[in-house]
Amino acid sequence: MANRALAYVSEPIKGLSKQKVAALVEDAAAFNQLHGITGLLLFDGTRFLQYLEGPEEALKRTYSRILASTSHHEIVELARGRISGRMFPAWSMRLLPVGAPELSQAALADWRGFVKRAGRQGGTPAAMDHLAAAAAPYLA
Repeated sequence: MANRALAYVSEPIKGLSKQKVAALVEDAAAFNQLHGITGLLLFDGTRFLQYLEGPEEALKRTYSRILASTSHHEIVELARGRISGRMFPAWSMRLLPVGAPELSQAALADWRGFVKRAGRQGGTPAAMDHLAAAAAPYLA
């Protein structure tokens, strides 16, 4: 079965505490683990960027749950499509604090094909390069 990926940005509701964000991530990680979903959640304090990967039906179920959540709004889907392999197979969900510039760069980067361009001469970093850079300190 082919894996698929999905990425979106959103804004937390006003007054969403760090403790509530941590509880949401913990709940999402448990749900995702049961359904074979992996990924990460970038958070700059004012915006989220979430990247999810896994089987198509599980991803649909997970995204429906995300869309129904009352903890965030202004959801904008960045990309959705087939992937050749998982980028974060060990993380059912991982919260990564980032600065506003890093989140913006990832959100505005090229999401087509969910490919990395790192190492290609003259190429601007793709969205997956930005995700890899944000995750690198936590993969060691």
